[in-house]
Amino acid sequence: MRKSRFTEAQIIWMIKEQEAGLPTAELCRKHGLSLATFCKLKAKYGRMDVSDAKRLKQLEDENAKLKRLVADIMLDNVVLKDLLGKP
Repeated sequence: MRKSRFTEAQIIWMIKEQEAGLPTAELCRKHGLSLATFCKLKAKYGRMDVSDAKRLKQLEDENAKLKRLVADIMLDNVVLKDLLGKP
């Protein structure tokens, strides 16, 4: 997955600028974003503070780690069943 060139704090700051009255087209031009990208970021981070965004990132990282652990365990389980000859 491609890493964003903006931090969560920067994204939240951009959204707050737009909510304060800066036109969306001017904001996108200022930061080098497309309108679609800004809308996607606003949908994800729209009502968050910086602390909320940091917590979201921690939870996403933890979830990805747990998914990898489950996949490894399931793979080990399949290998053991193959070795024992049980379907």
